Amino acid sequence: MPEQDQVVRFTGGPDDRPLAWAAVGAGPPLVVGGWWCGHLELDWQNPLFRRFAGLLGDRFTLLRYDRPGVGMSDAAGPLVTSLADEVAALSAVVDAAGEKVTLFGGSSGGCAAMAYTAAHPDRVERLVLYGSYARGTEIATAEARDSLLAVVGRHWGVGSRVLADLFLPTATPAERDEFVRFQRASLTAEQAARSLAAVYEFDVRDELGAIEVPTLVLHRRDDRAIPFALGQDVAARIPGAAFVPLDGTDHLPWRGDVAGLVRAVREFLGAGRAARGAGSLRHELSERELDVLRLVAHGLSDQEIARRLGISAHTAHRHVSNIRGKLGVSSRAAAAAHAATAGLL
Repeated sequence: MPEQDQVVRFTGGPDDRPLAWAAVGAGPPLVVGGWWCGHLELDWQNPLFRRFAGLLGDRFTLLRYDRPGVGMSDAAGPLVTSLADEVAALSAVVDAAGEKVTLFGGSSGGCAAMAYTAAHPDRVERLVLYGSYARGTEIATAEARDSLLAVVGRHWGVGSRVLADLFLPTATPAERDEFVRFQRASLTAEQAARSLAAVYEFDVRDELGAIEVPTLVLHRRDDRAIPFALGQDVAARIPGAAFVPLDGTDHLPWRGDVAGLVRAVREFLGAGRAARGAGSLRHELSERELDVLRLVAHGLSDQEIARRLGISAHTAHRHVSNIRGKLGVSSRAAAAAHAATAGLL
């Protein structure tokens, strides 16, 4: 896709405060947002972020927004920290889109995306979650949370470097320095501490069982910010959700294997539009292949599938290859999408 510039607009957010949102790309609306720390203009100056946005914007109109109190959204006003206000901000962007949307909820933004989807299934076509969690207190021990909040609130210079090490473990020193500057330009020490505290306070466990739309949960296996097990927990709580593990340690989706992540998203969304129904899949696949497909959709590797079904890893791999061939898809993520959309999970 030829590189485009984002177009920034404003709409009324929580309490009618100005809420800034940006659009880039062409196609059905894909709303990405809710990061604990962000800034529409500063993010857009990051070439890695622009590449990520461009890869998604090649098929969709990518919509992003700044939460009230930060970035371009009424930065002089109070910071939004409650989940209800986070959902209200997301709702304002969905309303501005003017049609049903696909939501991409990353990290703490996944909580708002899940809560909104549970409450407004008529406005959401599909849900993608990345690096997500259901209960913030499970991200780290109470001692670790308190220590991080203390250093961020009292020594933002040091705290921003600690967070850079956590979010960007594979970054070069120069990249870490740039991320430190970005964080300090986006939030004051007080805002950073309050925003991070909200991350730990979010709890959407009660909402997840009400999510009815096709859902894909992605999580990097060695994510240092949000433990891998929390992504698995989210997928287990959402009826019919497909879980796809990704390799890597970086928490931010625009770092690491970006192409693999975007490919999984594209294939899920594409498969979601053309997936067979459950009856069709049962006609095309054997009972054993259906069993394997269900386990693929729950994020199990060939070795794990083999142990679960009492077969060899080679046989499990052959089943997965046969399933992909019969469904006409190129990845496990796309196969999982068919299972989720067909209601096999």
